[in-house]
Amino acid sequence: MKGFISKDLHPSWVLLLLIVYMAGGYFVAMFVVGILSNWIFGISFIELAGVATNPADHPQGPQVMLLLQGVLQFFAFIVAPLFLLLSLHYRLGDYLNQKLPSPWLLVLLSGLLVIAIMPANSVIINWNANMNFPDFMRPFEEWARAQEEQLAELTKLITRFNSVPELLIGLVVFALIPAVGEELVFRGIAQQQIHRWSGNIHVAIWITGIIFAAIHVQFFGFLPRAILGALFGYLYFWSGRILVPIVAHFANNGFTVFLLYLQQTRAIDADIESTEAMPWYSIALSVLISAAILYFLYQAYGRVPQRRQRVAEAAAAEGQL
Repeated sequence: MKGFISKDLHPSWVLLLLIVYMAGGYFVAMFVVGILSNWIFGISFIELAGVATNPADHPQGPQVMLLLQGVLQFFAFIVAPLFLLLSLHYRLGDYLNQKLPSPWLLVLLSGLLVIAIMPANSVIINWNANMNFPDFMRPFEEWARAQEEQLAELTKLITRFNSVPELLIGLVVFALIPAVGEELVFRGIAQQQIHRWSGNIHVAIWITGIIFAAIHVQFFGFLPRAILGALFGYLYFWSGRILVPIVAHFANNGFTVFLLYLQQTRAIDADIESTEAMPWYSIALSVLISAAILYFLYQAYGRVPQRRQRVAEAAAAEGQL
């Protein structure tokens, strides 16, 4: 596809276009969901709005919401951003991957980092979940908690994994599609454009992390999600490959989905949705392991281009002999 918008647009315009394209993807997704709901569940366009509003009151409500979640994320967070990049004359491979490929061990270690950091992050989760506001912000606190409870109920409704096929569907809808789509939008486009705008990569990473947290509309999980978004941002910056934060994001979501499956099939007895901090010894171990992995990845990703360059220079020298 040949681009029809100049890629030299100011970053603010690129970000605005991203919102416009994603809104277009949303409307396309709703049309597709309407067709699929009628075909799969026999639910008409008119009935669909009622089912989406009160899914618990409809026997096929959870399946419809699961379909809506997957299709909406796919079109708004994957198709629309890719179409935008092509419209801007960008070569996807060059734009999203600005450095040489990283060894698979580093990519997998980036995913392991997100799991290793979970006990340490539980301290922040607990503090954020139990945050109290001053009296003048009481209306906002009540709204935020009501919003949190509503989203929690919807999540419980559509995250029921009692068999392996349901687990696989859950991994696709709640781990794979969000990992690809959200990293493409936030790290692949937003972070890069904010970096162009501000000239400071740390500003770009943290602003993008904050937006990433805010878009989930869950204030009492805002801070840990913002930190996680910033972590994905640094992994992308260090590696220069969009695959790295995608793998890390998939590991975070996929691990949670898998634990829910184990809990619901009674393979483990644990409260996955708890916001309590984990035991101090697991937190201390998590901090040590996470810090070690972070430092190793920072050093290793920085050495990859240098090592590749030395190999290339050695091969060129051999060719001249």
